[in-house]
Amino acid sequence: MAIESSCDETSVAIVKNGKEILSNIISSQIDIHAQYGGVVPEIASRQHVLTINPILEEAIKEANVSKDDIDAIAVTYAPGLQGSLLVGITTAKTIAWLWNKPLIPVNHLEGHMYSVFLENDINPPMITLLVSGGHTEIIHFKEHGKYTLIGKTKDDAVGEAFDKVARLLGLPYPGGPYIDKYAKLGNNKAFDFPRAMKNSYDFSFSGIKTSVLYKLKEMDKDNIPINDIAASFSQAVADTLVEKTINVAKELNVNKIVITGGVAANSFLRNEMQKACDKRKFKLFLPSMKLCTDNAAMIGCAAYYKYIRDDYNKDWLNLEAVSREPISSK
Repeated sequence: MAIESSCDETSVAIVKNGKEILSNIISSQIDIHAQYGGVVPEIASRQHVLTINPILEEAIKEANVSKDDIDAIAVTYAPGLQGSLLVGITTAKTIAWLWNKPLIPVNHLEGHMYSVFLENDINPPMITLLVSGGHTEIIHFKEHGKYTLIGKTKDDAVGEAFDKVARLLGLPYPGGPYIDKYAKLGNNKAFDFPRAMKNSYDFSFSGIKTSVLYKLKEMDKDNIPINDIAASFSQAVADTLVEKTINVAKELNVNKIVITGGVAANSFLRNEMQKACDKRKFKLFLPSMKLCTDNAAMIGCAAYYKYIRDDYNKDWLNLEAVSREPISSK
């Protein structure tokens, strides 16, 4: 049984053998936070308190299991909003103590990396591009439990950049899906937005956001080509992400590429990466749309591999919420 509550989704899942999803219940708070243009931490944590027990009951009912069928409890402990994480951790500790089950702490980023294992037969090594509202990282997944961080954003995460550009265009929150929608109708060569840090595996997205802002200031407010701006912006972002990821794969001689995280749902990124992989005969693995966003099934999958390796912190009574923690470099 896995619990995920790192941001604004409350999720509980039951995963069998690290592969079969018996249930994966997700309660999203998007509608609640949309009026504020972003996630409000205090509201998010209070909403987790209200929803965690009903979600837990629904997950157990849908999976048709009892406590005797559960071998271990998994929970996201980092990174994320501290108050939100604390709700999940407290719930997981309580269940582990009541049911006398081991508790397996999982890094949220590690969970995202494992989302692809739920639907694909894949063996490491692989290069993982982790792209979300809070993270943009290239990770060398050497083997289970051994990862090396190759590159990361120096400022905005790519999902954050999508949200900010959407706000500039007057589009609702979260902005990523709206940018993707309008981009499909536009000319991706209408504007030449910058591709930053070309000679590095790190990323920077603050410059392209500023470039969009200045371009909009030059235009008639009543005649903004939203489709073309969205398409050109999406193309610039996809080009940057794809080029760096492919170059890492070539340098490390790894022929498997994984994209995961919320921005893995972006159609420009998926299409451009597929074309780049086809050209070089690399294998591309993508989670389904439901597993791109935060969910407990990916946490359960990551925990399964920790459980069978007996590679997790047994001192779970002292487990605390950690707001910032990079993926372990080993």
